[in-house]
Amino acid sequence: MSVFRSNKQIYAQVINDLDGSTLISAFSTEKAVSEKDKGNKIEQAKLVGKLIAEKALEKGIQQVVFDRNGYLYHGRIKNLAEAARENGLKF
Repeated sequence: MSVFRSNKQIYAQVINDLDGSTLISAFSTEKAVSEKDKGNKIEQAKLVGKLIAEKALEKGIQQVVFDRNGYLYHGRIKNLAEAARENGLKF
């Protein structure tokens, strides 16, 4: 699972490294996330983490390797990861 964050948005993708293809993606501009929370970026990150975990479990993916792309493990990155773990995804 690869995570990218910009100043305003956060994105997560589950990628198959062997094929180089994206299996699942979730981002803060999706309708499911943007309708629930419009202001707080930390809450958006939690919702993206929950959404990516739900999508992964629907596809039968239970375990991933977490790639934070060089970002420090705090703030939005940490909240996304914790929300994904809480919703059943294993790192």
